[in-house]
Amino acid sequence: MKTEYKNIDEYIASFEGEVKNKLTQLRELIHKLVPEISETISYQMPTFVLNGNLVHFAGYKKHIGFYPAPSGISNFEEEISKYKYAKGSVQFPLNEELPIELISRIILFRVQENLTKKKLKPKV
Repeated sequence: MKTEYKNIDEYIASFEGEVKNKLTQLRELIHKLVPEISETISYQMPTFVLNGNLVHFAGYKKHIGFYPAPSGISNFEEEISKYKYAKGSVQFPLNEELPIELISRIILFRVQENLTKKKLKPKV
């Protein structure tokens, strides 16, 4: 049975050890880089919102999943190629330090992308 998390505090508290430490580190980094960010739970994952979804992350047994949208992956593909990754996600192994500098650049890229995207208005 899946747990329905109400907020990110509850989500992170459900983990222990290195997973909990890295989730906390990632959350703190996001708030440091983007103080005006909003938090929510979406797809049962911590989600950070700034003019739309910015990034998600999740804890797993052997890695931290980081989900910066497909553009956040494709624009940094060469740098993330040492990790397991897909169209919109990258896995950072628990037995390695988080690549803070790379994650920071991906987050800031996504901030610029979200702040510059135009809101489409329906034609009436």
